Amino acid sequence: MSSSLYEIVELSNGDVVLQRADEETEPLVCIRFSADSLSYMREGKLDVAKAMIEAGMEAASEIAEDGVEDFLGEFGSDEEKPVYH
Repeated sequence: MSSSLYEIVELSNGDVVLQRADEETEPLVCIRFSADSLSYMREGKLDVAKAMIEAGMEAASEIAEDGVEDFLGEFGSDEEKPVYH
């Protein structure tokens, strides 16, 4: 299985995107800040975008893990559990 490299890039229109580094495909994530939010962040725009992307990836990973556990739990739920004396 090959692994992809990802990069966080600021586009010419000011959007910050997460994209595959080795492919010319649509970005996986696109973040656009309002003018008001940019005035608060000043030079920290990329740091905030990076934190948002990292938090999103962590949340997606947790959701995926929960889904696998729920899926695997379905297989054992109908079976009777042995009783030991």
